[in-house]
Amino acid sequence: MQEARVETRSARKNREILEAATTVFLRSGYVGCSMDEVAALAKVSKQTVYKHYTDKEHLFTTVVAALMGPIAEGNRSAAAALEDADDLGDGLRQLARSLLVMLRDPQVLQLRRLVMAEAERFPALGRTYWEQAFHLGLETVATALRKASAQGPLKVDDPEAAAGHFAGLVLWIPMNRAMFCGLPEEFTDAEIDQRADQAVRAFLAAYG
Repeated sequence: MQEARVETRSARKNREILEAATTVFLRSGYVGCSMDEVAALAKVSKQTVYKHYTDKEHLFTTVVAALMGPIAEGNRSAAAALEDADDLGDGLRQLARSLLVMLRDPQVLQLRRLVMAEAERFPALGRTYWEQAFHLGLETVATALRKASAQGPLKVDDPEAAAGHFAGLVLWIPMNRAMFCGLPEEFTDAEIDQRADQAVRAFLAAYG
């Protein structure tokens, strides 16, 4: 039996600082966040925060990278499942549904708003978000569409463009609605299924 790792005092303080900083950055943005507020929420001294992170920029980039990881992995896993689907239509519907379900996670929208707001101040971070949390998923979808086209169910001359068209059909309206207005309470499983079905029908009408 593998022994459970005991969290060291330093590791615990680092975790508490990151948790506090995540809360403050997502709530107040980069400019609105103060290291004093992070220290107070983490229940450590400001000196301790600076001992772990040299400045606010370092803390900010660490927080965003930590939040980005699960989102990127979720996008990749959802897109990769399309390649293993026995039925292309079912696989596309499942992918569409997975992408829409992510919009119900408040942290996904908060992170997207935060990265967009700070894209000029942190261009490398914005590019990383684009490449890891979005574009890599598109490339995975394009690979599956290329395979489907070679086997016959689809007629796709440009798989990368087709992947972008699919993402647009699925996400353009609900993503923009969520970004500007927040998601309404009625964004239910039934609405998600309906939007997924509509997007897949339109996509297959164009490429089937």
